[in-house]
Amino acid sequence: MPALPDPTAPFVAIDFETADHGPDSACAVGLVRVEGLEVVRREVALIRPPRSYVRFTHIHGLTWEALKDAPPFADVWPTLAPVLDGAAALVAHNASFDRRVLLACCAAAGLPAPAAPFVCTVHVARRTWKLRPNDLPSVCRRLGIGLTHHDAGSDAEACARILIAALANGRSPGPQTPAIF
Repeated sequence: MPALPDPTAPFVAIDFETADHGPDSACAVGLVRVEGLEVVRREVALIRPPRSYVRFTHIHGLTWEALKDAPPFADVWPTLAPVLDGAAALVAHNASFDRRVLLACCAAAGLPAPAAPFVCTVHVARRTWKLRPNDLPSVCRRLGIGLTHHDAGSDAEACARILIAALANGRSPGPQTPAIF
């Protein structure tokens, strides 16, 4: 298994909220850049989804009315992508979801996808602290991290703080459960 990022290497935590079941339906994104185990930048953006309805308002509170005038992913991502410059990894809770959304949105927009590997904080929490359940609110409660769940900026910050805590303790996931993919 590849090692977690070097604690001195920058990384970026990312979280997407989606409008519907399509992985290309990002409607909000949060990015939190960490350098030297310190948060140095936070970015949050609303995104107009590709279809004019929002199926998951009950989860994140975002409505078509709130999103219809937001820029599409193709316009949002080029302004946010520089946050990833030099990042050793992208970090997300249930990283396969956020990776799938990022790849689908980049493909739909005709933009290159970031090459950095993803680190999954579900796996980090499970292997580092043996935490179960390991959903984001449960992990945050156990580690004393503030969270407004399903707010893209708050979720991204929580993921950043989970990895900071793991790296600060000098611990990494065991080889049985890959954390990077």
